[in-house]
Amino acid sequence: MYLNVEMSDHPTLPDPRMVITGHTGDGTSIFVADQKARQFAPFGPQASTFATFHSCTSVPASNQDLPPILSDKIPRNPPSGIVFCTTDLKPGAQSPIHRTLSLDYCAVLSGEVVLILDGGEEKTLRAGDFVVQRGANHAWANRTAEICRIAFVMVAAEKVRTENGSEIGEADIVK
Repeated sequence: MYLNVEMSDHPTLPDPRMVITGHTGDGTSIFVADQKARQFAPFGPQASTFATFHSCTSVPASNQDLPPILSDKIPRNPPSGIVFCTTDLKPGAQSPIHRTLSLDYCAVLSGEVVLILDGGEEKTLRAGDFVVQRGANHAWANRTAEICRIAFVMVAAEKVRTENGSEIGEADIVK
């Protein structure tokens, strides 16, 4: 069951602000939206929250269509598209190990997080650190007392192939 939670008794960061630009009929640039992106807590109030800002099903993306409304969905990359989102990891939270069929550009915006790979290697990342994640089987762990916010741009990618040519597919997060 997915929960939309008012998290007054749980530590939170402010909802991210999303500004969207567009064009008038004559091509003049304008702001079409300036709003808070509502966070979604599918795993309960003490687990990760997600805010998805934009997604498109293919590249190149359209600058004509307004972006779809994406609240209340776990960010998942379309097979030929992109997703732009944030994840807030609460103190003590850890994601399940998972792999996505995407190339992920990750930027730690606040706090600290440990990136754990399936082979047991770990790297501690802090605000201002960046990751280019290339289909790795991984988990995120917040081992601090502060919330960690990470921004992601996920781009559709080919499956990873082993040296013998076998394809490694997506490993879903267990709900």
